[in-house]
Amino acid sequence: MGENENDVLHVEGGKPLNGTIKVRGAKNFVSKAMVAALLAPGKSVLKNVPEIRDVHVVSDLLRLHGVDVDVDGEHGVVTIDATHVQLADVADVDTLSGSSRIPILFSGPLVHRLGEAFIPALGGCNIGGRPIDFHLETLRKLGANVDKEHKDGIHITAPNGLHGAKIHLPYPSVGATEQTLLAAVLAEGRTELSGAAIEPEIMDLVAVLQKMGAIISVDVDRTFRIEGVKELKGYTHTSLTDRIEAASWASAALATRGDIFVKGATQPEMMTFLNVFRKVGGEFDVTDKGIRFWHPGGDLKPVAIETDVHPGFMTDWQQPLVVALTQANGLSIVHETVYENRFGFTKPLVQMGATIQLYRECLGSLPCRFQQRNYKHSAVIFGPTPLTGRDIDVPDLRGGFSHLIAALAAKGPSNVQGISLIDRGYADFRGKLHQLGADID
Repeated sequence: MGENENDVLHVEGGKPLNGTIKVRGAKNFVSKAMVAALLAPGKSVLKNVPEIRDVHVVSDLLRLHGVDVDVDGEHGVVTIDATHVQLADVADVDTLSGSSRIPILFSGPLVHRLGEAFIPALGGCNIGGRPIDFHLETLRKLGANVDKEHKDGIHITAPNGLHGAKIHLPYPSVGATEQTLLAAVLAEGRTELSGAAIEPEIMDLVAVLQKMGAIISVDVDRTFRIEGVKELKGYTHTSLTDRIEAASWASAALATRGDIFVKGATQPEMMTFLNVFRKVGGEFDVTDKGIRFWHPGGDLKPVAIETDVHPGFMTDWQQPLVVALTQANGLSIVHETVYENRFGFTKPLVQMGATIQLYRECLGSLPCRFQQRNYKHSAVIFGPTPLTGRDIDVPDLRGGFSHLIAALAAKGPSNVQGISLIDRGYADFRGKLHQLGADID
């Protein structure tokens, strides 16, 4: 948690959020597309890039590896020249990456360009286990030697180069899918990846790799087929919109009884969320420029939600929506099947007046990895309950934005501490809150 006053936001709640804000490219895509630029000597240009901390972390990581990076935050353009690549000091990588898990994705591109890679300890939000075993096993199957006992961290080499392989993921991990794609495009021969993640951000990464010269096909059964090529070239690409940020502002409109036009939001990637938003009682209007979300008045309705990999209801959507569900008239159920520790954020909501009970049982019908594993991964929310402002410590990125929504919906003052965590995924959220009429300082 941050201790300095710049890491605390004072919120006077109880006021609807009304107005227009703009959402740029997806956090979960942009950083991976920047890593992909490592695969090719020459220049790559990425557009619609958000001004978030993760972009600067990845930029600095690339620079440590000898890559020239120019970030034009005002226009959302990042230019990367990966003509020259070198090994970085692992201690510097570790210090820089801190709360980011991006360094593990450098493995494939660095092995292709330099013959080896060093990976430090990895961070990320504390929302449950994100084992890197999938990543390392993928690299091994492609022919890499992985030394986890090296004094500088994990040392990855491929004396004979990387070669195509048949890889099956027991769970459609986004990170492991990205790892395989980034490592397999230049591997000799053909790689078949089954059980893969097919999130829109993954498909946008495939589009980037195809622009670079890769040959990748995808089947309806979550199977990617990658035919290795000899070389790749730089790309120019415009990122898809951040569907998580767009949905977060939609939930903020519901929770505060407001009306927000999210410029840049697109319907296709958000259809599952939009269905739930409508079931809860929210209204939306899709236009060519974005999506307007608003609370139409009257009572919100309770819903039952189960998070799942795409095309299911995204785990990152549930936390902000739970705040709105505290104001629905009746019993709502959320069954979390992606991360086992995602409901830690509900404790401050209960302290603010919400009625939320957590259960170890699977309160849903979807197959769940956490069944009988003693994790509180189901939540029952009873509403409507008035929320009262209080001091809150931000636990993680999405939970932190959810606490911010709760503070805005609550009556009275709140101090939200640790807001620098929110900067990782929500560009200029203070400025956007001012645009929407929030009383913050």
